[in-house]
Amino acid sequence: MDQRINDGLSPYRTFTRAEWAALREDTPMTLHPDEVARLRSMHDRLDMSEIEEIYLPLSRLLSMYVAATQRLFRAEQRFLGTEDVKMPYIIGIGGSVAVGKSTTARVLQALLARWPNVPKVDLVTTDGFLYPNAILEREKLMDRKGFPESYDLQALLRFLTDVKAGRRPTRAPIYSHLVYDVMANHWVEVDRPDILIVEGLNVLQAGRLPKDGEAIPFVSDFFDFSVYLDADEEVLKTWYVSRFLTLRGMLFSDPKSYFHRYSKLTDTEAVATATDIWTRINLVNLRENILPTRRRADLILKKNESHSVDEVALRRL
Repeated sequence: MDQRINDGLSPYRTFTRAEWAALREDTPMTLHPDEVARLRSMHDRLDMSEIEEIYLPLSRLLSMYVAATQRLFRAEQRFLGTEDVKMPYIIGIGGSVAVGKSTTARVLQALLARWPNVPKVDLVTTDGFLYPNAILEREKLMDRKGFPESYDLQALLRFLTDVKAGRRPTRAPIYSHLVYDVMANHWVEVDRPDILIVEGLNVLQAGRLPKDGEAIPFVSDFFDFSVYLDADEEVLKTWYVSRFLTLRGMLFSDPKSYFHRYSKLTDTEAVATATDIWTRINLVNLRENILPTRRRADLILKKNESHSVDEVALRRL
């Protein structure tokens, strides 16, 4: 973890991988190798040791937080004599493009669903709350896709409000990476889960300052716990370019792909194109909007160049 996290005034307690792994104790629960293969995203070198040393202790910690929240909710019901609907525990996962947010979200979903007090765990990505391409093109925001202004923030806030209020079912739009657009009339339903995981680039970003004394909500207001996936800029760039090269021969080769025009690029051309996209768009977004939110997370997972987590920083209670 960099010096800003490790300094004496840090609100975090930092663990090495070995120290964090020791927190799992003798928990017998884990995932099978075939499950790990299904959960792993492209280029995420996730293996059983990382599941057991990083994600199993994290799921154990989260399960304790969820159980404590549920006990408090039941005690409050008895004290007030109310029959309020149980609110889900919401976990936010943020970080740069290519850092592995999707894999982390899916692994946590699979592990948390196995703990006895959390049988129902849902997952949504904020990609579905991007404005459709037609709107982004009209507003000249296609090169700002993934920046805060490219999201329908009000729709995302309404969704989270409905989830917290226990309304059922609540629907989130679906995004297609093939056509690089929100899919019209396609939804995923969220029906009163015990835990909801929300994964996206800018989920930890703060909102505007209150105007005229009126509170302005932002997405992280709804989170009970948040995770930031961290890696050095050059490492992230390498992962992004490598992923682009792989997609060139897979997803991009489909004629329906938005990026089909890149499928015929030579290796040299593909590297140059990916590097340009990273530098003009993703690196700018990382520096301006994503990295500044790191210190707002409850937990920071720092990855090395092999895509493995080698340091964990947990916010002190």
